[in-house]
Amino acid sequence: MTNIEGKVALITGASSGIGAATARKLAQTGVTVGIAARRMDRLNELKNQIEADGGKAMAIEMDVINPDAVETGVARLVEAHGTIDILFNNAGLMPLSDIDTFKTDEWHRMVDVNLKGLLNTTAAALPHMIKQKSGHVFNTSSIAGRKVFKGLTVYCATKHAVTAFSDGLRMEVGNKHNIRVTCIQPGAVSTELFEQISDLALRQQMEDLRKQMTFLEGEDIADALLYALQAPAHVDLAELFIMPTQQEW
Repeated sequence: MTNIEGKVALITGASSGIGAATARKLAQTGVTVGIAARRMDRLNELKNQIEADGGKAMAIEMDVINPDAVETGVARLVEAHGTIDILFNNAGLMPLSDIDTFKTDEWHRMVDVNLKGLLNTTAAALPHMIKQKSGHVFNTSSIAGRKVFKGLTVYCATKHAVTAFSDGLRMEVGNKHNIRVTCIQPGAVSTELFEQISDLALRQQMEDLRKQMTFLEGEDIADALLYALQAPAHVDLAELFIMPTQQEW
């Protein structure tokens, strides 16, 4: 088992949901967590919770679509704690709509955050892992990165891209730089993503799913991430497809 105590992590989308749950989980195991998002009030509240429980956290204001903000945030974390051992690319948006409603602003926003944002943070953090010849990158894809659903077409496109990038990144940096890469592909998770859906009919459909099954919680994903992190150094859990027991697709 890999000992992760004393490691330094950067978690994007850390102000709620999976990101916040993972920050708490890692801090409990002795990881120093850099918690990054746009909502500093949420981050400071989470930081205080983690520190009250005996953990170490640093709140970093970061909009992942802004390369300069990402570079600045990464530099602050490295200056304060020496390096980055773990990167969790978790920031994402899911404002669903049918293509023929032409909500193009939402399409571009999803591409900017879900894909370009992940590329920005990877580009900023990866050199530090390469320098130390070790690290672990986690990317949040989705069941939508494996299957296409009506109403989720652009979201699915971004998550398929995340899955493809994760696999290619693993092939390029795994053996060459001793860096592990894990693509996390959750099914239905109880997060704030549904609140971003402006199409009322689609939002109601997603909310109705809650009545049909027990959703995963952010803590469930955090547990899976911790399992992958603590796997022996020669083991890379390349994909984690995590579904509610009651969800077929």
